[in-house]
Amino acid sequence: MGLLERLAPHLPYMRRYARALTGDQAAGDAYVRAALEALAAGEASLPPHLTPRVALYQVFQMIWGGTGARLEPPADVADGDDPSHRLMRIAPRSRQAFLLTALEGFNPAEAGHILGATPLEVEALISEAQAEIDAELATQVLIIEDEPVIAADIEALVRELGHTVVDVAATRREAVDAVAHATPGLVLADIQLADGSSGIDAVKNILGRYDVPVIFITAFPERLLTGERPEPTFLITKPFQPETVKAAIGQALFFHPAKVKAAAA
Repeated sequence: MGLLERLAPHLPYMRRYARALTGDQAAGDAYVRAALEALAAGEASLPPHLTPRVALYQVFQMIWGGTGARLEPPADVADGDDPSHRLMRIAPRSRQAFLLTALEGFNPAEAGHILGATPLEVEALISEAQAEIDAELATQVLIIEDEPVIAADIEALVRELGHTVVDVAATRREAVDAVAHATPGLVLADIQLADGSSGIDAVKNILGRYDVPVIFITAFPERLLTGERPEPTFLITKPFQPETVKAAIGQALFFHPAKVKAAAA
């Protein structure tokens, strides 16, 4: 099996990770391309003792660190008060450890291989990042989900984090009507809804009126990870782990400072 065939199943998820880490699809994809180019040119190799996925992320880590990503943020970022500035003040390794375990599903030992750290060091980095994320202001959340049990689980997670659930919508129409009554600071959306309508279309309607972060939680991630249009930074595959949802919520709010301020006002 060729190198590309071995890595192909993991690339959509590494692109997701890169986008979440950088906060920008173009920047994230640039790091992914750099990692692939280094592999193709023989400037980097996949360690044979690691699984292909862990090895691929390790190469990404090497590229990320080698381009100055470990440097301190500029003074205007360090002194900024908005949530995106606060996120950038979290040490890159802490952000990576948090995302690798909570969003990408690696265990601390695997994340340690990627970061060049011990499992205990990874757990300490995760705690540091989580403390920063938990310090963020609460917001109002709209849940778009047609399965009652899953909707209840998501609602419980959202409330546990200190947020307010303004509505749970099971169809596109219900979602659009919900934002007409209360503007959310965050949307958690499924793709396939009860009446056959689309959560993607519901989100498009909402984003046409409001600048709000969106997290898709779906059993059909391939419908969004196509490369044919701007893709969501935050995409969670069902069945999901609670910690994955919590991590994505924290990151989404950090990357949308304007909306977090509005919701807190």
